[in-house]
Amino acid sequence: MADAIRHRGPDGDGVWLDAGAGLALAHRRLAIIDLTPTGAQPMSSADGRYAITFNGEIFNFQELRRELAAAGVNFRSTSDTEAILEGCVHWGIEPTIRRLVGMFAFALWDRRERRLHLVRDRLGIKPLYYLQRGPLFLFGSELKALRAVPGWTPEIDRNAVVGFLRHAYVPSPLTIYQGVAKLPPGSHLILGVDGKVTLSRYWDVRQVAIDGIATSQRSPLSAAEGEERLDVLLREAVRLRMIADVPLGAFLSGGIDSSTVVALMQAQSARAVKTFSIGFRESGYDESGHAGAVARHLGTDHTEFIVEPRHALGTIPKIADWYDEPFADSSQIPTFLVSELARRHVTVALSGDGGDELFAGYNRYFWGTRLWSWARGVPLPLRKGLARAINSVPGGGWDGLGAVLPGRFRPPQLGDKVRKVAGLIGSPGPDAIYRALVSQWDDPQQVIRHGTEPPTPLWDGSVADQVPAFMDRMQLLDLMTYLPDDILTKVDRATMAVSLEGRVPLLDHRVVEFAWTLPRALKVGGGGGKWLLKRVLARYVPPALTERPKMGFGVPIESWLRGPLRDWAEALLSPAALKADDMFRPEPIRDLWTAHLRGAAEQYRLWPVLMFQAWRQRWA
Repeated sequence: MADAIRHRGPDGDGVWLDAGAGLALAHRRLAIIDLTPTGAQPMSSADGRYAITFNGEIFNFQELRRELAAAGVNFRSTSDTEAILEGCVHWGIEPTIRRLVGMFAFALWDRRERRLHLVRDRLGIKPLYYLQRGPLFLFGSELKALRAVPGWTPEIDRNAVVGFLRHAYVPSPLTIYQGVAKLPPGSHLILGVDGKVTLSRYWDVRQVAIDGIATSQRSPLSAAEGEERLDVLLREAVRLRMIADVPLGAFLSGGIDSSTVVALMQAQSARAVKTFSIGFRESGYDESGHAGAVARHLGTDHTEFIVEPRHALGTIPKIADWYDEPFADSSQIPTFLVSELARRHVTVALSGDGGDELFAGYNRYFWGTRLWSWARGVPLPLRKGLARAINSVPGGGWDGLGAVLPGRFRPPQLGDKVRKVAGLIGSPGPDAIYRALVSQWDDPQQVIRHGTEPPTPLWDGSVADQVPAFMDRMQLLDLMTYLPDDILTKVDRATMAVSLEGRVPLLDHRVVEFAWTLPRALKVGGGGGKWLLKRVLARYVPPALTERPKMGFGVPIESWLRGPLRDWAEALLSPAALKADDMFRPEPIRDLWTAHLRGAAEQYRLWPVLMFQAWRQRWA
């Protein structure tokens, strides 16, 4: 099992056994803090009660060690791992977990109580999978570790495939395999000697949002106070994540989030921070010029790499190996390439992930609220009639209309955008609009045989009751679903594939808690989001260098599928390939592929099917 995830820890390995209890812990080490043998894992507490295998970093470990040393604890290493162990001895397990500031997934064995504790960090930065099958209980950082166990033949969960086609990721707590689950973020699982499992939350982002919104309404912050407090919090979050005994750098796109992280790193560093970015020949996807401008202003040691289609071709065959289960956010490709670039120079890289969810940065928040503000005043039958009328015009007709418009009024792929709007205006309510905005397939059950869509927070009506404001609710649902299952999964697998540790300072849980106490006016201003975050960034970087329409971290999949990736895609989408295992109904997928080759923009629905087929070819 440990050998299967050697890429996550190429610097060492270890196994610890409690043979009498029938328990084994294994670990692969990526040495970041305390590079000596004293930092090796699995590690036992000084009194022998606890043993741990731990993935991640505890960023406030020095503070915890000082507290414990003052209480008489004698440490044998300088590692953060030992701070967890001795904290559990001194304070207890649950109080220790609540003190941790970091990203972590760990298994802790209590020899006295004969209990196994599995714990995952608050936002779900680090992964943890588990399976209980009769008397066997397995867990690991990746599914390939579980697959290494003899006697277990994994079976595909068709309901998970339906969920995957909607989201482009398998929604938690499901995995692609029947019976295997993801431990939810902020959760603590206890396995007793009798085989009974109990699961509890020690931190719940939904409750954090509810409490924070109440605080923002009860005692709203002024802009000046909010800016100062956010600056202090972010500086501390970044400072803690710069602690390492190995070379360290950062990803830099030139956008608000990554520029803020790099600016705060450089402000607290005596040397030029190493920064890394990638670009594309296609102008609509290239942000490397913006990243270079920010790097020059801050004085970082900057490296950039221009991606060609051949680089994507070389990357795509590896995707199924990294992700273990189908994953179809196409930014997985540039994320891997920038990780690979950074790993040539550093072992740790900070990123700006989380800023959009916390500070209302996604365009869909504004599209959704504006559209619902208009739609709610129009009777649903009229809206559905308008949607049918729009959809009755072939996509080529709308594209033809766009072609005759003056250049500055000519939106690209007008037909695709008009059909998307048609789908939204026929929605019965705001939550249906949000679902449509975040869905790849609106009705994934139509293409998966014998599968039913699984329940997720997107269908949970209680979220609307607890968080009535639509924009707040979209942000919360993203934090509960899209962030851990897509964004953080993508970053973890891409960085770990090259043995690089990725750190996300904007997702320090104290920053998350503070962001929810901000009045909406401090998040949204001038028609866009991140108003307060931009104010903080302006202390370090002139707004002219970062203010521009949001691009995202995409790749030109649409044109690549008609060009250099066409033969690869055609093989995976052939009628014979789609009929394998009686999984898909091939006809609607083949129709989409034909339409895409003729010029329609159907890559958003095709890419999940392609990623599933590539995954199945590798693993199933």
